[in-house]
Amino acid sequence: MIKGQLNIIDFGIACSLGNSKDDIWRNLLSNGPMTNCEHNDINYISSLALEPVAPAIEEAISKFGKTRVAVLCGTCYKGSNVAVNALRVYRETGKFPHDCTLETLQTDYPAQFIAKKFGLEGMVLSHSTACASSISAIISARKLLEAGLCDAAIVGGTDVISDSIMLGFTALEAVSPGICNPFSANRSGIKLGEGAAFFLITNEDEFSSEYKITGLGESADAVHMTAPSESGEGAKIAMTLALADAGLKPEDIDYLNLHGTGTMLNDAMESKAVSSIFSEALPVSSTKPLTGHTLGAAGAVELAFCCLALSQRNTEKFLPPHLWDGVFDPSLPRLNFVLKGGKCSKLKRCMSNSFAFGGYNACVIVEGS
Repeated sequence: MIKGQLNIIDFGIACSLGNSKDDIWRNLLSNGPMTNCEHNDINYISSLALEPVAPAIEEAISKFGKTRVAVLCGTCYKGSNVAVNALRVYRETGKFPHDCTLETLQTDYPAQFIAKKFGLEGMVLSHSTACASSISAIISARKLLEAGLCDAAIVGGTDVISDSIMLGFTALEAVSPGICNPFSANRSGIKLGEGAAFFLITNEDEFSSEYKITGLGESADAVHMTAPSESGEGAKIAMTLALADAGLKPEDIDYLNLHGTGTMLNDAMESKAVSSIFSEALPVSSTKPLTGHTLGAAGAVELAFCCLALSQRNTEKFLPPHLWDGVFDPSLPRLNFVLKGGKCSKLKRCMSNSFAFGGYNACVIVEGS
């Protein structure tokens, strides 16, 4: 195993496009159907995403032991749905509901659920670096693996829409009234979504792997609590570090999954950052119009889309399409957005961007076998 590389033993995903890899890939390419995902229960969504990975997880536990498989989960979830409901019940009855406990209000609640689900007794960490949380979790998992603190790790992210999150983004005037329209001159904000994606990873060679994470990069520009750096410098640094980590040049990347939220500021800075590194010919797309912005799960969900593109099911080398109105913003650098049915002649390496509140930027590169 090359130092720094991570084997993806298996992965699972649940989002508005479906719960199985085949359904999601088919719906991703055909721009639908899109649903409202699950029923606002974060552990239920996590369970759906973990179901196809469960056999591999059990095999890893059998091989390495319950203390040697770590859990690192990225999420923005703070139990706000439970808290708001509990407050409403308290105001009506003078008592909190029995199912409202400190455990359900903690950020590590989704991570602890996964550990308990598989009877794990090793390290359990929660990452809450806003919309890049799940890539942040993968970066930390690699450090644990390299330090010998675990032999395998369940990594990824999960998030659901809550009233408080919806109100918060509405207060920022950042929510689109319809499907988000990334990089368009007519873009008006994000559309929130729900989803989860989890990967079982290791730096051991004992497991066969169809995909490898070869490059990771992160930066923090800390320009503003919610707005990104207008220059795109922080995003550029994260992408540059990921390329250097993988030992690659920009021309070695075959497809880039953009963070592409559909907000004025994010799309502007990301297009500047991307065009400063890559050729205009690089195929790019934002898949958030098809999933909504799944917040802390977004990085993992979009990494899963990259893996699906690199998988053996994609024999014709189709790429995830960029769903928008096609109206270019003349103030932005020109990017090569993937049309529906778009494909490429070579598809070996994909990059995915995740940018977050507070100026945290993360980038991941995945390579097919």
